[in-house]
Amino acid sequence: MTNLRAPRIIIFDWHGTLADTNDAMYRAMDDMLGRLRQLGLDRRLADSAESRTDDDRKLVEFVRSHQRLHPKVVADRRASRTDLLEVLFSGDEEAKDKANLAYNNCYRHHVGDVKPFAHGVRCMLAELRALGVKLGILTNRSREFLDKELEAIERGTWIPFFDSTVTGSDTNYLKPSPIPVFRALRDFEAAPGTDVWYLGDSQSDTITAKTAGITSIFFNGARGDKKWIESVFPGTEAQPYRPDCVVTDYREFLELVKRVISRNTSSKEDDPGNGS
Repeated sequence: MTNLRAPRIIIFDWHGTLADTNDAMYRAMDDMLGRLRQLGLDRRLADSAESRTDDDRKLVEFVRSHQRLHPKVVADRRASRTDLLEVLFSGDEEAKDKANLAYNNCYRHHVGDVKPFAHGVRCMLAELRALGVKLGILTNRSREFLDKELEAIERGTWIPFFDSTVTGSDTNYLKPSPIPVFRALRDFEAAPGTDVWYLGDSQSDTITAKTAGITSIFFNGARGDKKWIESVFPGTEAQPYRPDCVVTDYREFLELVKRVISRNTSSKEDDPGNGS
């Protein structure tokens, strides 16, 4: 925490961070994977021998054999749609785009099955706004789905908290590209900087934040242990990006924000060159 700057803007991932859409997401993913042969994507699955981790290898091999997610993936409830597509299709951007479009078509049958990730999200958002922090959402979800889910979750009472919502429909690039971050910052009339925080629950979210030049806060809502976090963010040459901080729930995140703001404010007051 020692190097964190007070946030003037906090951008949130949607699924797995603010909202729980796991049931809908995994059902739609299985629907899409069941159509791999029809889509011509079964031949474009990544080479499992080149997988970065043993879990990734097992996932690719299971999907190749069964055209559905491994039950452990569903039970763990840690993997995002973006991370799953990254594992399954690696650097094949055309295949990922095609799979993502097919996923959206499948998700249309499940959209609306959404709830707060945990109790207290709305109170946290209200407290952050009271602290003077501007808020946004950045997700690979399509505009069609995010708007419906924002209207549905707690009767649409979250909508006024956000100054920006950027979806996978709003740019030609999806996370882990940094381009969606730059698109969001246009809404805030702000430049990238470490006083912009991105809170997300996936490896892709961290890559997006770090390559955009903003602060990455990893939301460990699935409560993976230290060994699991180290496996996701090994800090190797091949996988160099690591979050600036890890939090496990909203209370911890809100306390982190308050401490950093308080510390930064105290530092300015104690600075003899501050002129106050």
